[in-house]
Amino acid sequence: MNSANNHPLLEVKDLGVTFTDEKGSLQALIQIDFSIAREQFVCVVGPSGSGKSTLIRVLAGLLKPTSGEVSLDGIPVTEPRPGVGIVFQKANLMPWRSVLRNITLPLEINHIDPEEAASRARDLIDLVGLSGFEDWLPHDLSGGMQQRVAIARSLIRDPDLLLLDEPFGALDALTREKMGTELLRVWRARKKTVIMITHDISEAVFLADRVLAISPQPGNLRLDLTIPLKRPRAEEDRFSPEFVDLTHQLRQAIK
Repeated sequence: MNSANNHPLLEVKDLGVTFTDEKGSLQALIQIDFSIAREQFVCVVGPSGSGKSTLIRVLAGLLKPTSGEVSLDGIPVTEPRPGVGIVFQKANLMPWRSVLRNITLPLEINHIDPEEAASRARDLIDLVGLSGFEDWLPHDLSGGMQQRVAIARSLIRDPDLLLLDEPFGALDALTREKMGTELLRVWRARKKTVIMITHDISEAVFLADRVLAISPQPGNLRLDLTIPLKRPRAEEDRFSPEFVDLTHQLRQAIK
């Protein structure tokens, strides 16, 4: 085994974030510590306002912490990096660009050969189950399909780390469950490290290897829970006593 794989891909040490304006200061996160191994799928849960989205922004290099540090592959994260892909709750697709051209956009910005970019995009379109929709515009797609495009776009530069900020939050329950299953399929196929923010505890237990439970504001890590459920997982797992016990532990942690 490569020695690099023995070390965590992501390390968060004593992380704190405080927002200050003319009205005063607000402590969003305090003393957050965790590390994540390569190819792990980790979910983060917590009540509204607990700083989950703030955490994702710091991990992505979009926000500088007030204290502590984040390192990716041993290098401090101080700005957005090509090795990190991110998907938000809103797909944020360009309405005038087709599915294919939305996905190729990051490569166009980096002046990658158009034929190579299109070839890589078609592979991802097939991976996320959108074959046949290459030329469709975003307004003709369902919410779930738009999020598939956003996920494919985030993967086009082959990132080491994929950050998902409540990507299914705006979807109905049935579409959300289907998208969760599809996400696991993509994760297995591409062997990425995933950190996903969700307010749905059941979703977190179903998807993740570990679930990090964040306390009410200021957000602090209350519980780092390993999910021992075997993979691949089936919808029936949600009704098992072990699954119910895991969700109960998480609910208790974030009360």
